[in-house]
Amino acid sequence: MSVPVVLSYSVLAGLATVLGGLIVLAMGRQTERSLAIFLGLAAGIMLGVVVLDLLPSAWTHGNPLTTVVGFLLGLLLLFVLDLLLSGTAPASPLVRDRRYLLNMGYLIAAGIALHDLPEGMAIAVGWAATSHLGWMIALAIGLHNIPEGMATAAPLLMGGMHPVKTLAVNALVSVFTPLGTLLGLVLVGLSRGWIGALLALAAGAMSYIVRYELIPESRRRHPNYARLGCILGFLIILALAAVE
Repeated sequence: MSVPVVLSYSVLAGLATVLGGLIVLAMGRQTERSLAIFLGLAAGIMLGVVVLDLLPSAWTHGNPLTTVVGFLLGLLLLFVLDLLLSGTAPASPLVRDRRYLLNMGYLIAAGIALHDLPEGMAIAVGWAATSHLGWMIALAIGLHNIPEGMATAAPLLMGGMHPVKTLAVNALVSVFTPLGTLLGLVLVGLSRGWIGALLALAAGAMSYIVRYELIPESRRRHPNYARLGCILGFLIILALAAVE
């Protein structure tokens, strides 16, 4: 299989993030309860990815040390980014609420981008083994990217971002999958420990978002609907893991 074909698979897998954003757009204006469900759904999706995908893969490709260090660095990275994004607090409660949601969307986008880079590399590593394995990995990543695109788009739209700009953010995130594949093709002999560390870094980043952003905000909107969304999100990733 040629390099352009591998990259085309990776591009399609990345663009599934945009498809997730389009699904959120198609659902229209949100109520407080639907906001709680969407944010809870995003929390469940990201928690499922961390527990069922990122940490086991980080352990497999690396070792306990790289997994722990990468995870802690991911937490620290998002903590610093959170501080930078929330440096100014608008006086108006409505504006402050929208700013909070926008910042959350940016944090989610950053976390998913960190996640997509090593996953794109996984497509290249799989293709280096067999073309069938590379294709299957690309399909699995594409399926994961749909709900992750929803998780990115929902808070951005809630925060008042224009739909076109929201899709542009999703499109920017989608670039990290083929970028990772391109990097993986160039460095196909890269130490698996580095791939493991990157996966653990993404796990730490996404865990920070779930614990300190998504769960508190979704519960503030409506605790019961937040729990429902979280359970549904986790079940989606569990189902995808079972299909793989």
